[in-house]
Amino acid sequence: MSGRTPTPAPGASSSRVLICDDQQLIRMGLRMVIDSQPDLTVVGEAADGDAAIASVAALEPDLVLMDVRMPGLDGLAATEHLCAQPDGPQILVVTTFDLDEYAYAALRAGASGFLVKDAPAEEILVTVRAVLRGEVMVAPSLTRRLVERFVLQAPASAAAQHNRLAALTEREREVLALVAKGLANGEIADRLFVGETTVKTHLGRVLTKLGLRDRIHAVIFAYESGLIRVGG
Repeated sequence: MSGRTPTPAPGASSSRVLICDDQQLIRMGLRMVIDSQPDLTVVGEAADGDAAIASVAALEPDLVLMDVRMPGLDGLAATEHLCAQPDGPQILVVTTFDLDEYAYAALRAGASGFLVKDAPAEEILVTVRAVLRGEVMVAPSLTRRLVERFVLQAPASAAAQHNRLAALTEREREVLALVAKGLANGEIADRLFVGETTVKTHLGRVLTKLGLRDRIHAVIFAYESGLIRVGG
């Protein structure tokens, strides 16, 4: 992921972030990273899913950084509840390598991103801003782990999925491949020497043509179809 940090426009309001994690040190670390930015503000903290739901109702954050395994109501159940709300916040799951299955379930429940707790500050900020823009983000290192565990162990349907690729143009395939490698829209635009709006248009057409719900399902399809291979 790129380490570029955009400068907010003069007078622009900060995006409101709620941090939910049962470990105080993790909350402190994430708060330091988020509050160091002029366009981001931590409006509250929660130590479990119930507290997160109550805090969202009281504070109306734009984004929740959500741990998965917590006492009481866990992050998966809290994510499902919040994503079912009509005007709920974006959810960015922040977890550890040994919780892949929980994070995968959280993404299916509606979370918009997946990040490891020990990610560098710049990667956290890039991912936070991408999710706030409405993109679905998964760290490249974890995309591979998710695919290995949940896609490659699923019943083989590569031939049928590969045939569906014929509906895509060459440029749409390029965009899909770069999405599957974990690149954000801005990074894809830089790689292909096109505008970010053009990338969004291509990705929208990919999702429509393939009948996919979102960016995460596009990543899964890219691996299932053989367009991208683990280890390749």
